[in-house]
Amino acid sequence: MSEIDHQLVKRFRQEAGDRIAEQRRLDQVAGEIAMSAEDERQFARAIIAQILEDYARAEITVGRTPPDAVAEEAYAAAVHAALFGVGRLQPLLDDPEVENIDINGCDQVFVGYADGREVQVDPVAESDEELVELIQVLGAYSGLSSRPFDSANPQLDLRLPDGSRLSAVMDVTRRPALSIRRARLGKVFLADLVGNHTLTPELGSFLSAAVLARKNVMIAGATNAGKTTLLRALANVIAPHERLITVERALELGLDQFPELHPNVVTFEERLPNSEGQGAISMAELVRRSLRMNPSRVIVGEVLGDEIVTMLNAMSQGNDGSLSTIHANSSAEVFNRISTYALQARERLPVEASQMLVAGAIDFVVFVQRRNDYQHGGTLRRVVTSVREVNGVDGRVLSSEVFAEGRDGVAMPHAPLSCLDELLACGYQPTGVWR
Repeated sequence: MSEIDHQLVKRFRQEAGDRIAEQRRLDQVAGEIAMSAEDERQFARAIIAQILEDYARAEITVGRTPPDAVAEEAYAAAVHAALFGVGRLQPLLDDPEVENIDINGCDQVFVGYADGREVQVDPVAESDEELVELIQVLGAYSGLSSRPFDSANPQLDLRLPDGSRLSAVMDVTRRPALSIRRARLGKVFLADLVGNHTLTPELGSFLSAAVLARKNVMIAGATNAGKTTLLRALANVIAPHERLITVERALELGLDQFPELHPNVVTFEERLPNSEGQGAISMAELVRRSLRMNPSRVIVGEVLGDEIVTMLNAMSQGNDGSLSTIHANSSAEVFNRISTYALQARERLPVEASQMLVAGAIDFVVFVQRRNDYQHGGTLRRVVTSVREVNGVDGRVLSSEVFAEGRDGVAMPHAPLSCLDELLACGYQPTGVWR
């Protein structure tokens, strides 16, 4: 089969979009119930098939060879992806081995695979302008509210329908840039992380007990270290009867996507200001609002700013069992990172005050890293290398590293736990072997 002509795809997409829009208008005029999302997709498939049939007839009429059956099927998939997916990005998102996609302009596309390979692939758009249009469409239809992407709003963060995280910028770079981090493990459990050597069985038992004992856990690590995946696994330990409220900058956790695990979930997403600078709802406001919604637990997807003070206050005032993630380079650095955020927050908490707040709010810090696994073929994997228990405060947070990096790179028991009895009551099964 010859390569797909993307100008043809663009033309077919425009025609199909116009027909679908006209059908919507006719339904509205007739007072009929609007098509469901699935009905609209089925209708689109029929429209696309008709457009391709008309095109084939036109080609025969002028003496050209129409696309064969394989090419026609490829065109149909490409047009459907352009209408309902992410266009020429769709094949990359459909590949289960793709982990990261970095785009520096329409024709500079780099793909990272689960086995650690980094490969440059074909362009995803004909021009940078078309790439911006694609991102604008995604911003309009992903998440809970439309998110603009233009000169007045040159940054965009959102969650794609498959759970992947998208971050895009324009005007502050020479060319529009886009990064997509795949959510390869949607429904993930601690047993899965034990199976892929992120955790030891004992560490999995410990983390499960910590969640069941309603300990407040902060997951730390660098970008793309696996913090969100670990957070999902910990959240899936929580009993189905508990009411969860998640607060995120851009929807990513997706706990509400699995009602068999969590039937009672409310998802909050930060809202950006409109073109007049109005209507913004910050993370800090959403955390405050979540506390009025009768939560069993509050889960903050990622702490990056002044929401830290509100969240720590919530944790220290009876909302036990909260979970969150934060960027840090080590488990010990987390406390200083929190103090920095608190100092920059509206409350302008001094370091000593924030350290006291941390000591009263956080029970454990779990640190996860991304590293080469030479014992398993040199592939990249995520590994929990440290767990700290917060013991109190004396001008600064006092903590002990209860799990520290062992010889195989995974965290092993390292120091006694002060809350051991509580964890034992919740199923923790220690080996009694200290590193």
